Amino acid sequence: MTGARRVAVIGGGPGGLYAAALLKRLDATREITVWERNAPEDTFGFGVVLSDETLGGIEHADPVVYRALQRDFVRWDAIDIVHRGRRHTSGGHGFAALGRRRLLQILHERCRALGVELRFRTEAPPPAHLTRTYDLVIAADGVHSATRKAYADVFRPTVTGHRCRYIWLAADFPFDAFRFEIAETEHGVMQLHGYPYARPSPDQHPSARPSGPQDRSASTVIVEMREEVWRAAGFDEMTEAESVERCAKIFADALGGRPLRSNNSAWTTFRTVVNERWSHGNLVLLGDAAHTAHFSIGSGTKLAVEDALALAACLTEQPSVPEALAAYETERKPVVASTQRAARASLEWFENLALYLDQPPRQFAFNLLTRSRRVTHGNLRLRDARFTDSVEREFGCPPGTPPMFTPFRLRGLTLRNRVVVSPMDMYCAVDGVPGDFHLVHLGARALGGAGLVMTEMVCVSPEGRITPGCTGLWSGRQADAWRRITEFVHRQSPGTAIGVQLGHSGRKGSTRLMWEGMDEPLPEGNWPLVAASPLPYRPGSQVPRQLSRAQLTDLREQFASAAARAARAGFDLLELHCAHGYLLSGFLSPLTNHRTDAYGGSLANRLRFPLEVFDAVRAAWPAERPMTVRISATDWAEGGTTAEEAVAIARAFAAHGADAIDVSTGQVVAEERPEFGRSYQTPFADRIRHEAGVPVIAVGAISSWDDVNSLILAGRADLCALARPHLYDPHWTLHAAAEQGYTGPAAVWPAPYRAGSRRPQTGRTDAPRPRLTLLPPHAAATAREV
Repeated sequence: MTGARRVAVIGGGPGGLYAAALLKRLDATREITVWERNAPEDTFGFGVVLSDETLGGIEHADPVVYRALQRDFVRWDAIDIVHRGRRHTSGGHGFAALGRRRLLQILHERCRALGVELRFRTEAPPPAHLTRTYDLVIAADGVHSATRKAYADVFRPTVTGHRCRYIWLAADFPFDAFRFEIAETEHGVMQLHGYPYARPSPDQHPSARPSGPQDRSASTVIVEMREEVWRAAGFDEMTEAESVERCAKIFADALGGRPLRSNNSAWTTFRTVVNERWSHGNLVLLGDAAHTAHFSIGSGTKLAVEDALALAACLTEQPSVPEALAAYETERKPVVASTQRAARASLEWFENLALYLDQPPRQFAFNLLTRSRRVTHGNLRLRDARFTDSVEREFGCPPGTPPMFTPFRLRGLTLRNRVVVSPMDMYCAVDGVPGDFHLVHLGARALGGAGLVMTEMVCVSPEGRITPGCTGLWSGRQADAWRRITEFVHRQSPGTAIGVQLGHSGRKGSTRLMWEGMDEPLPEGNWPLVAASPLPYRPGSQVPRQLSRAQLTDLREQFASAAARAARAGFDLLELHCAHGYLLSGFLSPLTNHRTDAYGGSLANRLRFPLEVFDAVRAAWPAERPMTVRISATDWAEGGTTAEEAVAIARAFAAHGADAIDVSTGQVVAEERPEFGRSYQTPFADRIRHEAGVPVIAVGAISSWDDVNSLILAGRADLCALARPHLYDPHWTLHAAAEQGYTGPAAVWPAPYRAGSRRPQTGRTDAPRPRLTLLPPHAAATAREV
């Protein structure tokens, strides 16, 4: 156990109070002081939602606090979504809430009972003074943390504002469920988030009832809308009372005509706080001072309480304060980052709510429920199978068919399911000719059940290769080799389509094989590079030549000739590679296109050459066969392609005849900073699908069939492309079908493999349960009394 005998806590919110109580309970000899500049009864907001996971941690750490919370909790398990006069209810979710003021009272009482000194209406001494006079200083001073600002050079915070305004209010009645209500007004779309937090039972003892008449029966009500809607509706010029009255009128149906009340409520914008470091010497950040996560996933108080639990545990387990704070940060940072990714997805969904208003009613509800990617098709089915079945029926899933196994049509091609084997460079060709490796690699994945199998990027010229091991389609010999592969797929895996991705490396060419040094120039035998502008990919890379008008014409012809060979080789679909910093992508991004002629400058000019190439390829490609385009929807770098430009790029290709947009991101500039995470690229596909009105292929860390079902059923993507999962398991799609009990036409096992279509039995790992449990005498007596 650490030597933290004297502990100072800055901030008397739930996180700071709970940390103080835990540390005092673990060691009664500690001297712990909490400074809170407000009065004990002052608080922002109304109700607090805690998860069962958090409550379990509290129960194990401090049963006294848990029992006090349990007496006041309001529990429910349903979510109501009301949109355009229709209410859809999904059950089985499990929520617990209580008034924030009551939560603080419980923690005040526990701190006082344990001997923690609480100083209200008192500003804490400067952190520099506290760190000299205390063994440990916990900064739990909220989203506007003065401590964080004082040590900004150490913590290196990033505070990101967002597009919506919101206000915390309350209603003096309990909602029956967590309620989301959408209001389409003349000024724009607005939304209400509401949930009960106080619902006294008639047989409850008065001492156990929520204190304060305003909390006797109540719900939290948050009203939120985009900034431009807020201003158009005149809220920016209203008083607090006028805002409250106006919100009550807008959502009169949800409130049953009852009024709303405020608590010094003000319209504000949510700020996401991220810190590179959480501790400095014996000073540590906790709760909103260290991180914030949007209220739409109900995690602010939850995260603060979990921080307190982890900090107390680390201080108990580690021999010194510095080691404890390092362990605390190591433990909590990944958890918080995951929560913040989910919260970011949720808040962006609500920011872009207007995109989804015209979805079919049940799909809209499903989309809302799965917006953060934490609730998926699979666990929503476990919670409420009836609701999920109704969404699937509306979507058009045949009985017993998961969404991923519904067919999808692109021009004259019908894909039997929604799974795509994403293009993956293999670097195993000789002189651009695909060999036995490619036959086995692509053939195995075609036998594995995917609806569409894509080749790696196939280069249109020797100079357009990334590495000496890249495949091509600049010769008849290469086309013949590809035909061997397409014929195998069509013969041995009927119903599976095979597509070719055509591209040119641009400035990212003439490099070593990936496993010999990714993006490293060849030690010898380099070929000259060309690009939109003479910019090397990274320091030490070859400087490409800027393409002349005559060279642009030659390149168009190379793409068109390769497309004609691809058609003769028997491919079912062609994708034009305009992503990842390769040649055509280099024209689209302002970071890599510095031209001053008709092919540079504005987005329309930057689009000019990629569209010329698309048109040439479309003309050479059979009219009945579909074409897709892969783009990088963001460069993950300042000054790069914006989300709005990505939508415009997609629209432009669709207007020229693209049947779908394959939405990837990044790899355009070496200095990119991607925001990695599960399904992290799918929001870009989602936005393009709804704003540009074009089918999309989602890609990027989609790793489970549950994710695929969720994305398809929510209407965020039409097809899902997976790469690494298909390297791990060539039969990923067939195994997904087996695991879901699906045996229909969208996932047909090849005849020689049918004996393996059921998961093999494994050895038993669980022991037989005892048929009778004998209780010790005192426990048996207690059981009889109960």
